[in-house]
Amino acid sequence: MTVAMLLEHGFEDSEVLDTRALLQRAGLTVVLVAPFAGREYRGKKGATVFSDAAAGKVDAGEFAAVIVPGGHAPDKMRMRHAMVDLVRDAVRAGIPVAAICHGPQLLISADVLRGRTVTCWPSIAIDVKNAGGAYVDRPVVEDGAVITSRKPADIPAFVDAILGAVESAKIG
Repeated sequence: MTVAMLLEHGFEDSEVLDTRALLQRAGLTVVLVAPFAGREYRGKKGATVFSDAAAGKVDAGEFAAVIVPGGHAPDKMRMRHAMVDLVRDAVRAGIPVAAICHGPQLLISADVLRGRTVTCWPSIAIDVKNAGGAYVDRPVVEDGAVITSRKPADIPAFVDAILGAVESAKIG
């Protein structure tokens, strides 16, 4: 099974590297989707990764899940229409969409939080509320196919929730 992990400069290093490693260890293929394919993207702490695909060239239906890491990247992603559309299309199709830390900023721009319960980095909790979501402070929150987490320390629980959602979607 293949999942998309969205990428932009300023990503939270562990939320890309550790999450990807745990998903791959579980047998999933992780495609790094960014504004441009084959480009280098740098994390907040200096990690570098190369994108596999451009957001405008993929379709949400190609993936078992879409993952939005945090850091400064989601603020940049929300300015990319193809990335916003990819998230919106995935949520509308019932494909699991998982966002950690500042990742829900992209979900806000995709207008998919209204009426949902989510968690996030505390500084954007007010943005979640203003977008119609209900904020709670928990390691992981699952509301339908939308999965959210707060911070790097939550990565193991975040990955477990993604794996559970992908497995449920496969069975269902």
